[in-house]
Amino acid sequence: MLKILFSIILLCFTLNCTDRTIYSGKILNQDNFTNINFKDKKSLLDNLGSPSFIDPITNKYFYYSEKEKRKSAFSKKINYSLVFVFEFDDNNFIKNSKVYDLTKKDNVKIIDDITENEIVKRGLLEKVFGGVGPQPEIPQQ
Repeated sequence: MLKILFSIILLCFTLNCTDRTIYSGKILNQDNFTNINFKDKKSLLDNLGSPSFIDPITNKYFYYSEKEKRKSAFSKKINYSLVFVFEFDDNNFIKNSKVYDLTKKDNVKIIDDITENEIVKRGLLEKVFGGVGPQPEIPQQ
């Protein structure tokens, strides 16, 4: 029993000392980073493949890619974490493209905008006590 326990502990230490590379999203090589100026949707799909997310409302394609190196459970380093956004016009030509580096979180600004709720106007007592008391009936049509 002691030999099995010792073997398990030795195996855990050995596995924790190996370098592991973990990819998330699209696996991109250096050629993909240097040649990102595509003209249309067809050339984009031919080179990068299907996107991570498609926004059908604004006609944008999102590609997410991350590479992380782990030496142990407590030591990890993110080599890159990028989001590529491509926006198309009506003729499927790329009209705008942006790259967001998610490792630079200091550049992210929090917006303090508040969405107004104009549907229900409530008084102070209703805001404090919520829906306590009888509720008004909705007329049937």
